[in-house]
Amino acid sequence: MSRARLFGTLCGAVFLVNMARVVFAPLLSEFIAVFGMTEGTAGLLATSVWMGSALLRVPTGWLLTRFSRHRVVLGTGALLTAASAFVATADSVPILMVGAVGMGLASGSYFVAANPLVSELFPDRVGRAMGVHGTAAQLAAASAAPFATLMLGVTLWSFAGWRAVFVAISAGAAVTTLLVFLAARTTDLPDAGAADRNLLRATRREWRTVLTGVVLLGVTGFVWQGVFNFYELYMTAKGLSASVAPNLLTVIFAAGVPAFMVSGRLADRFPHVPYMLAILAAFVACLVALVSVSGLFALVAVSAVLGFVIHSLFPAMDTYLLDTLPDESRGSAYAAYSGTMMVVQATGSSVVGALRDAGYAFDAVFSVCAVGLTGLLVGFVLAQRAGLLPE
Repeated sequence: MSRARLFGTLCGAVFLVNMARVVFAPLLSEFIAVFGMTEGTAGLLATSVWMGSALLRVPTGWLLTRFSRHRVVLGTGALLTAASAFVATADSVPILMVGAVGMGLASGSYFVAANPLVSELFPDRVGRAMGVHGTAAQLAAASAAPFATLMLGVTLWSFAGWRAVFVAISAGAAVTTLLVFLAARTTDLPDAGAADRNLLRATRREWRTVLTGVVLLGVTGFVWQGVFNFYELYMTAKGLSASVAPNLLTVIFAAGVPAFMVSGRLADRFPHVPYMLAILAAFVACLVALVSVSGLFALVAVSAVLGFVIHSLFPAMDTYLLDTLPDESRGSAYAAYSGTMMVVQATGSSVVGALRDAGYAFDAVFSVCAVGLTGLLVGFVLAQRAGLLPE
């Protein structure tokens, strides 16, 4: 029961750290209006959050060789509390970006520390545990746009509009961090990572598994970053009204809620690599459909399928890694994968923003992305058939 209680508080924590990462997307239009940004600068702002999410992941892996996982999780909660409060006071684009990086740092460190902890709390049902944990995170993504819309019309003390979003995240992070601390005190914590004391040695030992994850999810995530951070603007370019376009982003994230739960369970039942490649193939098909259709009902349908498919990949990848990596290497090797993968994918938004500033249409950009992912898929299928990918 004590492990279930700790797991429950971690689900609350992951809700907030993921909200910190995704809440900037539905606020990009507001930031463009308030700060006079171009789309390229807005893309750089979105990238700064995700780049921050990448920067501390490998150092967090080193911390995990010195401190227990739950203590590192507590540190990320304190950081998120402070960074969110800082963003709420921003009065310029540089300050806003610094705060965004801070929120990203907290989220990245959290996932590196918490995901191995979750897998070790329930070692016989890794996929199911990661699916539930991921579902909690995805609930934040699904509620980000409605939450931002609601708070834009709210005055909270002296903070109005978008600032209230970050005040609320800061307060929630403070409360959740306290709850995690209290739950951890009464929990019989696993010691599966006790022998994991050398980050470089663990990474070298598991380099093939790490590289598989970095390339597969890093490149796919690069494309996904460019798609979802500009989804509202893309839907507007597709002819939807400014009042309807944000709701399509909500559809994408809402479809991801059952995806985590379903995919986590399937990841426990099917061979990991073929399952992940099937999801990648479905994602490519969704991108092709997205640039090919128009009209509200068609775009809603494609958005729902796209959201389900891409969010199915995340628990599948985590289950593959955390189930494949041995106890003595899990935390360190997962941190090396996570940090490197995030650096690769974090630049997707800024690249798409720069291409938009250069005059390229969204459809053209995303069509090229679909072609690139097709090449990646073919390469992985050949590698898997040649027995080069660890299982």
